[in-house]
Amino acid sequence: MEAITLTSVLSLANLILSSANVIIGFSLLVYILTHNHRSPVARSFCALLAFVTIVYVGDVMLINVDSFSSALLWLRFQWVGIALVPAAYLHLSDALLRTTNSTSSLRRGLVFIGYALGLTFLLLAVTSTLLVRGGVYSPWAIHFMAGPLFWLFALYFLVASAGGAMNIQRARRRCLTPTSKRRMTYLAVAFAAPGLGVFPYLLIAGMSSHLPPNLLLSISLIGNMGIAMMTIVMAYSVAYHGALMPDRVVKHSLIHYLLRGPLVGTCIIGLMLVIPRVERILGLPRDTVLIFAVVLTIVLMQVIINLVKPSIDRLIYRQDREEVTWIQELDERLLTTTDLKQLLENILSALCDLLRVRTGLVATVEEGRLKLEASCGSRARARDFLHACDLMELNASPSDEGEALRSEDFISRDGYWLLPLRTRAGDAVLGILGVEARCEEPDLTTRELELTGMLVSQAALALEDRQLQQGIFAVLQQITPEIESIQRWRSALSYAGPEGLERIEDSPIYALDFQRSVKEALDHYWGGPKLTRSPLLKLAIVQDALRENDHVPAKALRSVLGKAIEALKPEGRRSLTAREWILYNILEMRFIQGRQIKEIIARLAMSESDFYRKQRVAIEEVAKTLANMEWRCNSAA
Repeated sequence: MEAITLTSVLSLANLILSSANVIIGFSLLVYILTHNHRSPVARSFCALLAFVTIVYVGDVMLINVDSFSSALLWLRFQWVGIALVPAAYLHLSDALLRTTNSTSSLRRGLVFIGYALGLTFLLLAVTSTLLVRGGVYSPWAIHFMAGPLFWLFALYFLVASAGGAMNIQRARRRCLTPTSKRRMTYLAVAFAAPGLGVFPYLLIAGMSSHLPPNLLLSISLIGNMGIAMMTIVMAYSVAYHGALMPDRVVKHSLIHYLLRGPLVGTCIIGLMLVIPRVERILGLPRDTVLIFAVVLTIVLMQVIINLVKPSIDRLIYRQDREEVTWIQELDERLLTTTDLKQLLENILSALCDLLRVRTGLVATVEEGRLKLEASCGSRARARDFLHACDLMELNASPSDEGEALRSEDFISRDGYWLLPLRTRAGDAVLGILGVEARCEEPDLTTRELELTGMLVSQAALALEDRQLQQGIFAVLQQITPEIESIQRWRSALSYAGPEGLERIEDSPIYALDFQRSVKEALDHYWGGPKLTRSPLLKLAIVQDALRENDHVPAKALRSVLGKAIEALKPEGRRSLTAREWILYNILEMRFIQGRQIKEIIARLAMSESDFYRKQRVAIEEVAKTLANMEWRCNSAA
């Protein structure tokens, strides 16, 4: 076993933190790309994050190489990140300024020039000795030596980084709200992180002969710790840009992702590196001990995170704690269709066991007819019975609200004992509960009546709650477009200047009646005032389509609507019955082909009410697709 020295401790600490930075960088890169890839700020930050991660990947590999020739390969690999970090600085700062409605062709050109210079320096580092040369293979740091033109790259690095920092300060001054200014301040403070991540490698290349190893390792260690924190702060600020979710959702998602991803990964890497490299530990091979230690760490970390989750949520939602707690509890309390069916089946099973019969059913009232919701025993027999059942007779049966259940309350019909399931107010019939008749007339004992009354009450309560929930869901579906518009306003207003506010106000996608405008334009797809005078003509995507459509606005709008419909087309061969093809088939037949509704219903084998419900969903999807197309168009502008 090697002797423990200050240099070895610093080297191990640097290896752990470098590995942690690789995990953090890669994890945040994946998170931003999957959650916020439409935002130009997020994409430019991902480029910066990718280049810094490349530097740290090279650092980890260099510590573990066993030959100088292999070390040279990874040193050159590191320069992919080192050479392009300054250009990514400019790219990110330009994207941030553009969110405040500050556009500049010169600044955009400087970004391209920065990437061109970065690629040039990368080419010099890989193919010549003008930028870096030779190499020093030492136990504490493997590095290149500075070449004749290294000072030129250092100057480029300094100027580009300073320019990016100045742009960030300009963007901060242009922020309109305290929230946007605070987030931009976080970015401004953490903006130095990528540069500090590259700095130790530049320092080693330029001053390796003037500084002792322990000092360089200490500088690198402090830098690694700071970089990990600042990278997280930058990602936290960037995650909000262009996100169409409430801030609390973004914050909650990112924090729990960091806990379950990077934190757990860093703990495992640290464990693997800290466990001594000896043949046997406690009489067991090191690999066996390591496997059990890793598994134990993963399990314990998940348990610990779950234990501290309520405390973390209270900190995140400290201002809206009660409302958020109520929203979170809805997931456990709401009944889905499957939940209701399972609950009713359990009630029927308990009732059949109590009365010692084999068949039972619960049916709900839907569009004036009885629909089988759950059954126990022969389902075919239950359907046949419901088909011949008279709902009006059941509705007219007496209601004994608040009184104990009696045998006289049952209705005996065709081999069943039936009970109407009423609302708590007793003013409407929700459905019926029936069990197989064990004799001609109901003859329940007092105990059977008491327990049956409890089970019937539970079934009626479940049906009434489900009915209320369906009403809530219908309202939520109606206001979803408005909620999305509000979220777009919220995300866009934070960083928009006066011109940006005018653009938001004028854009149809932010209008509360945007979905209705889409519906009207589709109704007049092949011509009519709702197409030629549609507010959708103001969309940037429609303006861009004018050139391809003979500069005829209505024709351009029709082209854009057609593209939005085609975007909903599933892959593979078209089917009139497959579930995934329903929305596209309705849109294509109804608006593009112009078929009559009765013809469409017949071809798609659906009821008229189901058709209108699906058509509303299809139009909502077209509206969402148009909004996304408009956002991409504005982002690319």
